[in-house]
Amino acid sequence: MKLLRYGPKGNEKPGILDTSGRVRDLSGIVDDIAGEALAPEGLARLRGIDPETLPLVVGTPQQDLRLGACVGRIGKFICIGLNYADHAAETGAAIPAEPIVFNKWTSAIVGPDDDVEIPRGSLKTDWEVELGVVIGKPGRYIDEADAMSHVAGYCVVNDVSEREYQIERGGTWDKGKGCDTFGPTGPWMVTADEIADPQNLKMWLDVDGKRFQDGSTRTMIFSVQQVVAYLSRFMSLQSGDVISTGTPPGVGLGQKPPVYLKAGQTMSLGIEGLGIQRQHVVAA
Repeated sequence: MKLLRYGPKGNEKPGILDTSGRVRDLSGIVDDIAGEALAPEGLARLRGIDPETLPLVVGTPQQDLRLGACVGRIGKFICIGLNYADHAAETGAAIPAEPIVFNKWTSAIVGPDDDVEIPRGSLKTDWEVELGVVIGKPGRYIDEADAMSHVAGYCVVNDVSEREYQIERGGTWDKGKGCDTFGPTGPWMVTADEIADPQNLKMWLDVDGKRFQDGSTRTMIFSVQQVVAYLSRFMSLQSGDVISTGTPPGVGLGQKPPVYLKAGQTMSLGIEGLGIQRQHVVAA
């Protein structure tokens, strides 16, 4: 299934993409693509419904029908840093011995095609295409062997980052990762049963039509399975939590010399089987 949320900002409704690429309304079945709807029982209920029997939503998704973030009421937006061997190499960083964990504030979350704002005074706003993992079955102290049973599905995340705030201003990375609009998520969550191997997905990102990132989840240091189990040692994971699992090489920081986003530019990004995002860059 491809589950999504559509409509105006703040008033999104739950939906599902049918086999013709049209949106069908799920608001008579669930109140949101969130929480218990993403638990195994909730997904099983949705899987039993024929999308063709649901109301058809007028408009073409990502054209004249806005999509919001594909998961609603996200409780935790957890990120993994330097999780691709080739990205660590381009930044000059050592391969981490354990996953590097940081957070994006949930106020950063926007739809897949919403504008991305460059914060006031920022000179180093950057891009990162990432595989997002959505938790379905909640858990704590999860064994690696059981970790994938806790995954509801996958989505595209753009981990937009302000490198000065992240690296040069002291403290943790979080202040450079959680600015408003720094978390485009979607266009839809593809349920785990449709992704045969999350460790073999092509991913890419363009700025104004120029390809900067062209990688694959094959080069992840810590796999989805490992990351889910690892995080559950330090926090409980709940249905609808999102984990952004790191980025391949080609970020602006890694260019020689570094290249950063400017108002007026456009980012396009995608992951094999998970859809495409497109964001215009604007000044805050």
